[in-house]
Amino acid sequence: MYHVLDQKKISEKFSFSHDGISPYKVGIPLVELSDPIIEQIYYFRWHTYCKHLKKSPFGWVVTEFLPDVPWAGKHNTISCAAGHHFYEGRWMHDPAYLQDYGRFWFSEDGEPRRYSFWIANALYAFCSMRGDFSLAISLLENLKENYQAWERDKQTESGLFWQLADRDGMEKAIGGDGCRPTINSYMYGDACAIAKIAEMAGDQETSREYREKAEALKELINQKLWDADAEFYKTAAQNENLSLVDVREEVGFVPWYFGVPTEDRAVAWKFLNDPKHFQAPFGPTTAEQTHPDFMKVYRHECWWNGPSWPFATSQTLTALGNLLCDYKQSVMTEADYFDLLKTYANSHFITAENGERVPFIDENIEPFTGEWLARSILRKIEPPRKDVDRGRDYNHSTFCDLVLSGLAGIRVNDGDVLEIHPLFAEQQLNYFCADGILYHGHALTVLWDKNGDRYSYGNGLHMFLDGDLVASAKKLEKIEINLKAVSR
Repeated sequence: MYHVLDQKKISEKFSFSHDGISPYKVGIPLVELSDPIIEQIYYFRWHTYCKHLKKSPFGWVVTEFLPDVPWAGKHNTISCAAGHHFYEGRWMHDPAYLQDYGRFWFSEDGEPRRYSFWIANALYAFCSMRGDFSLAISLLENLKENYQAWERDKQTESGLFWQLADRDGMEKAIGGDGCRPTINSYMYGDACAIAKIAEMAGDQETSREYREKAEALKELINQKLWDADAEFYKTAAQNENLSLVDVREEVGFVPWYFGVPTEDRAVAWKFLNDPKHFQAPFGPTTAEQTHPDFMKVYRHECWWNGPSWPFATSQTLTALGNLLCDYKQSVMTEADYFDLLKTYANSHFITAENGERVPFIDENIEPFTGEWLARSILRKIEPPRKDVDRGRDYNHSTFCDLVLSGLAGIRVNDGDVLEIHPLFAEQQLNYFCADGILYHGHALTVLWDKNGDRYSYGNGLHMFLDGDLVASAKKLEKIEINLKAVSR
């Protein structure tokens, strides 16, 4: 499975204490790169993810918090970040964990609508990794019923969906409740996925129905949630006029996660790297910094009015990857992706009692100091809270998926043509290798060797399939292969 890198050496180098399943048991792609922080956090995040693989009466589930929390459902599951769980975990060699988890959400213990959740899209992304859609097809009726329940409960007369900010998992958001870019983009992504799954199942009527739902919703998002003056997607109040809120929030980038925007909307991305809006030393702020309610203090530990949240940073980076690979635009570059991923990696630390800076992940971050904010607030509450350490190893975001699908550029899809589009500039990394990727039944390796002195394959970008070199380029550029053609 591993063609270039040595699992034993890597497991010895990156050894994190944990009481869960070893990442090397479930099978993970190995990476090596000339940026030591991104490399370290990649393995740290796999260790934290595997801590959250838990056995339930219905099979394996993936949790968000390690300790039980009262707002969770059965087996401490929470649907809010479950979409992230599928995107992150799809790279594991053993599919059994997420196969069980997918079925769990439609068992008598699953509550997929407790929070907003892009479940059909996430299941489709998981199945696309192997090119095996049997799980998604087996759950097609459940996915349709879930979508229809959202329509009954949350679709307005306008055709848009509304949601409480809290049920988006985004408490104290400045934009508040309403027809939010999140829930509407999620529903668009789910409608597209259901249409594709139905087509694979031979159900052309359902496929046509959900394609039409998706196209109608896409048009509404682009018409009703786009503020032409602000050049940004915003929340619309749930009123007759669907008036837009007076703040740009990071959720305005979510439509690109699902391919909703038209190409002319790329102008919105100019705000991401602007320190007057979203740019901050420890990750993008969840609301623009010019708004008077930015970082307003509440008697609550979870704020979405400015702190940087790994949940949102993950969505923004995934959306940025799609912008760079799927759109013609001149606002953002591959170097911008690397810079944001690097900032995100650098936020994954805390200073231990002995003064050592160690890898860490919790809930939200003070964007200018790097302090884990919810953790800090909980520790200051009197009388002392029992859950002050609840956020340790928080499983509410992705990181490994961003390294593999973004940095390595492995554009997972359902077809036979595999696209590799690395999202970094040549001067940013001297070398990069992603090895042992199980993709459509093949062992895939992608490596970049700027000077040709790290590996033994010469300089440039190289792609191996089942140990054979199938494509290469001297420069860092997009390359494509037809899996059927090269595996004959």
